[in-house]
Amino acid sequence: MTELTHLDAQGNARMVDVGGKAVTSRIALAAAEVTMAADTLALIAGRGHKKGDVLAVARIAGIQAAKKCSDLIPLCHPLMLTSVTVDFELDTTGNRVLIHASCALDGKTGVEMEALTAVSVAALTIYDMCKAVDKNMVISNIRVLEKKGGKSGDYQRKAD
Repeated sequence: MTELTHLDAQGNARMVDVGGKAVTSRIALAAAEVTMAADTLALIAGRGHKKGDVLAVARIAGIQAAKKCSDLIPLCHPLMLTSVTVDFELDTTGNRVLIHASCALDGKTGVEMEALTAVSVAALTIYDMCKAVDKNMVISNIRVLEKKGGKSGDYQRKAD
């Protein structure tokens, strides 16, 4: 097992020094789910929510969150992202919104945290906009699906 890189020899938290690392193209894909009542999903799908287009607002929130990741997670490096996408799929069988985010850059550190932050904040935004009509929504299954680039190489999540 590899060591935790965010701790020094004395066990103190530290920001990892990436100064000597090579710049490489990096990409990360993450996903999350928001499960809800069928009526709530229909409201989102029909864009009938009185607060506006839930998915449009959640998409902007997710993109903005990826850009602000280092402000939210203490030891993350501020990154110059070259691309952030947030997409949604409505699953009427499971009464859920599936959220996918992709973050990319050419840099010295990965973008997994930015992709995870994007899907998390998009899910929270859906919850916030719909909580008045459905307090039983559940945010779940936040995970990295794939990452490419960097010293540790590529990663693809194994099927559940």
